[in-house]
Amino acid sequence: MKIVLAADTDYGYIRERDHHISESLILSKIKGNEIYILRNQDESSIGWMRYGYFWDNTPFMNMIWVDEQYRGTGVGKQVVLFWEDQMKQKGFKLVMTSTQANEEAQHFYRKLGYRDAGCLLLENEPLEIILTKTLI
Repeated sequence: MKIVLAADTDYGYIRERDHHISESLILSKIKGNEIYILRNQDESSIGWMRYGYFWDNTPFMNMIWVDEQYRGTGVGKQVVLFWEDQMKQKGFKLVMTSTQANEEAQHFYRKLGYRDAGCLLLENEPLEIILTKTLI
């Protein structure tokens, strides 16, 4: 597997799978180098990861998507570790993410060294767990 920054040509693949942000924001994040694409050996896209910045100064992993047939194969872990390394190279010492309390992802992140840092409770939504990790 190869992890690369998303290009304009990846827009359709991402848009079909990311229903959490607007189409214009997807384009903005591609142009801002805030989306990574996971590519198979044949160069086909098998997933993506997008991030932003909490308080405009702390990298915050917003979402990971892995196509169904590749889930459970370790590619999610690979993209998280890759992203952490990229953030460390940029000089960041802390990264963040979140997941809903009713999702299995919380256990995935804890296995990767993320620690619970708080939570957010929005009306009619499950509890959102905020997680942080110090980059060494």
